Amino acid sequence: MHEFVRREILHAMEGCGSGGSPEDGVRKDGSVPAVPLEHFEQVGFVNWFRNRFPWVMIFAIPNGEHRAITTAKRLKAEGVTAGIPDLYVPEWNLWIEMKRCEGGRLSEDQRSIIDYLRSIGHWVIIGKGAKDASRQVLIHLENKGG
Repeated sequence: MHEFVRREILHAMEGCGSGGSPEDGVRKDGSVPAVPLEHFEQVGFVNWFRNRFPWVMIFAIPNGEHRAITTAKRLKAEGVTAGIPDLYVPEWNLWIEMKRCEGGRLSEDQRSIIDYLRSIGHWVIIGKGAKDASRQVLIHLENKGG
């Protein structure tokens, strides 16, 4: 394993939660959740990814938000599909499903979509927090010779 990749993996393994600044995770009542929310984990991961690989496109698939029923029906008619992973890296044919570092679980829809994507040769990472996702990306790159 390349030394710089090893160092990056070790750095990425240090603890749980690197999603944004402390103010980002503060609730309206002023409390802070014990485990960062998935949103903040994803923000931290995307920031890390864009800093580490500025020449590689990564984008979000925003299909998990709660919406008004009329908006949800319109988006479903346009092709929004339950269970699609949160992020996609086209250059690497890599999908990334983000979860909280503790407590996040895949839905049945997500399991089905991930199984399908893997069956057609796509790579899928399930990141339990920003640090775990970044560690898995580096391992994926090392394994494919990138």
